[in-house]
Amino acid sequence: MSQANRIRYRIVPIDLAAHLFEIGLEIDDPDPSGQRVSLPAWIPGSYMIREFARHVVAIDARLGSRRIALEKIDKHTWQAGPGSGTLRLTYRVYAWDLSVRAAHLDSTHAFFNATSVFLRVAGREHEPCAVTLSPPRSGGDGWRVATTLPRAGARAWGFGSYQARDYDELADHPVEMGTFSQARFEAAGVTHDIVISGRHDTDLDRLKKDLAAICEAQIRLFEPRTAQAPFERFLFMTMAVGDGYGGLEHRSSTALICARNDLPHAAMAGVSEGYRTFLGLASHEYFHSWHVKRIKPAAFARYDLDRENYTRLLWVFEGFTSYYDDLMLVRSGVIGVADYLKALSATVSNVMRGPGRLSQSVAESSFDAWIKYYRQDENSPNAVVSYYAKGALVALCLDLEIRTRSAGRRSLDDVLRLMWRRYGRQFDQQGSGLPEDGFAPLALEATGVAVDDALARWVHGTDELPLADQLRSVGVDLSLKSADDEAPSLGVRLATRQGDLTITTALAGRAAMRAGLSSGDVIVAVDGLRVDERSLKALLARRKVGDRVTVHAFRRDELLQVDVRLAAGDATECTLSLDEHAADAIRRQRNHWLGQHA
Repeated sequence: MSQANRIRYRIVPIDLAAHLFEIGLEIDDPDPSGQRVSLPAWIPGSYMIREFARHVVAIDARLGSRRIALEKIDKHTWQAGPGSGTLRLTYRVYAWDLSVRAAHLDSTHAFFNATSVFLRVAGREHEPCAVTLSPPRSGGDGWRVATTLPRAGARAWGFGSYQARDYDELADHPVEMGTFSQARFEAAGVTHDIVISGRHDTDLDRLKKDLAAICEAQIRLFEPRTAQAPFERFLFMTMAVGDGYGGLEHRSSTALICARNDLPHAAMAGVSEGYRTFLGLASHEYFHSWHVKRIKPAAFARYDLDRENYTRLLWVFEGFTSYYDDLMLVRSGVIGVADYLKALSATVSNVMRGPGRLSQSVAESSFDAWIKYYRQDENSPNAVVSYYAKGALVALCLDLEIRTRSAGRRSLDDVLRLMWRRYGRQFDQQGSGLPEDGFAPLALEATGVAVDDALARWVHGTDELPLADQLRSVGVDLSLKSADDEAPSLGVRLATRQGDLTITTALAGRAAMRAGLSSGDVIVAVDGLRVDERSLKALLARRKVGDRVTVHAFRRDELLQVDVRLAAGDATECTLSLDEHAADAIRRQRNHWLGQHA
C-alpha cells in the first residue's frame, strides 16, 4: 500500500475540552451516481447495537473546492450528491465513552476504535486505505501513539502515516494516544508491549513477568510443536481508573480497562484477588487472538456491521474462553491451585445464584445476546443465563468428561487444536468458520468421544450441570450451601438507593415473589420494625424457615402490607477443595488437567 491508496483517512483530536475528533475522508473515483458512506451499528466482540453514528455532530462534503449535498438516508448512512473527482468528507465525532468499545477524548488521553470514527465507503470496504494520525491541535504535550495498525512512514509510537488492507483490518486495530507508561517482553520469541494510561503505580517488571508466562502458555496450547503465534507483535492497551473492568479483543492487541488498585505494585506479595482478576481479564482477551478472532463461528466469518449477526455458539467462543482464561493462570504457574479453585468456585456460585439457568439454555442465551444478555433489566436474573459463566462450566464438564472417557489420553485441548488447524490457521485465506452444528462432530474427530447427548442436556437444554461428579473425577470436592447458612430468606436481591432499601430483583418462585412483592418495591419495615440491609439480615437470623413475617413496602407512592412465609435460602455458594485421599490415578489426572507436572 502506498500513496496510490484511493481511500484516505485523517483524524485529529481537535478539541480536548469538548471531546471532539475531526476526521477527514478522501475517496478517489466515488460512485458517480452518489457515493454512500456509513458508520457501523456495532463493534465485533460486543453484541449490542450501539449506533455509533449518533455521535457525529457535523459533516460536510466537497468535490474539489465545490461543496455538494450530503443527504442522510438512514440512521447511520449518508449519500453524497452525484459527480466525479475526489470526494472529501469532513466531520466531527463526539468522544466521551470511557470504555473499550467506542471512543474517548479529554486532556489526558485519546482512544478510539475505527468503528466509532471512520466511515465505511459503500462497495469499497475491501480496498486498502491510508490513515494519518495527527496530534491534538492544542494541548497533548508529550503525547505518543500506541497501536498495532501497520505503519506506513510513521515512527514507532509516533504520529503520522499508517495503513490497513481493508476496512475490516482498520476496525481491528484500536488506537491510544497520550503519555502512557510502556513496558516490553517476549513470549515464544514474539514482542509484546504493555501500555497503561491513567494514574497508577504499577510494578511493570512483575506485570511483564506474569503476562509473559501466560502468553507463552497460550501460544504453546495452540501450537505445542512450533510455538508459533498468529501475530508478529501484540499490544496490551490498558486504561487504569478508580473503578472499572472490561476488555475487547482484536487480532493483535486488546483494549482493557481496570481498577488501578487491581494492578500489581512493588509492595505486593503473592497475588491479590484484584490482580488475579486483572490477569484473568488479560488472559481472556489474549485467548481470543485464536478463539474468535481467527477461529470463528461461520456466522461471523464476514461481519455485517449494519445489523445483528446471530449465532448459537457464543457458549463455545466466549464460554470456552472464560474457562481457559483462569485455567491458563494456574497452568502457567502465575497462580497456585488453591487460587484457581477459589476462582472456579466463584464462577459456580455466580451461575447457581441465577434462576435464569433453569429457563434459558446457553445456546438460546448466545442467540439472544443482542436483546437479553447485553440489555439486562430487573428480571434478567430470572430469565437469562450467562453464556460466559455457564459456558465456562460447560467447557469444564466437557473437558473432564473427555478426559474420563478417553482414560486421560484426550481433552478439550485437543478439540481446540483441531479447531485451530481447521478454521484458524488459514482463516485469512479460507474465510470459513465453525458451523452452527459443527462442534459435536469436531469433538468426536479430535478425541473419539461422542458428546451429542451431553450437548443436548447442557447446551441446548437447561439441566443442571453434573459439576460435583465431573470434579470428583479429578479429585476435587464440591460443596454448596446457602449464603446465610441456616437463616431463612425472602428470596430477593436488595440495594440501598438514596437511603431506601430497594428490591432490585424478586427471584422467581421465591418467598417474596409468592407473597406479591416485586422488583422496585421499597421495604420500610418488617414485623413493625424499620430495617436496612444490616438490620434485616439480623432479624431474619432470629427466624426459622416457615415463619411468617409482615413486610411493609412502598410501590411507587402506595404503601403495601404483605405476609411473607420465609423459605430456606438456596444452596448457591460453592466451595471447592482437593481430595487429599484421591487415588494416584485420579491425582495424575488432576495434575495433567491443571498443568502440574512437577
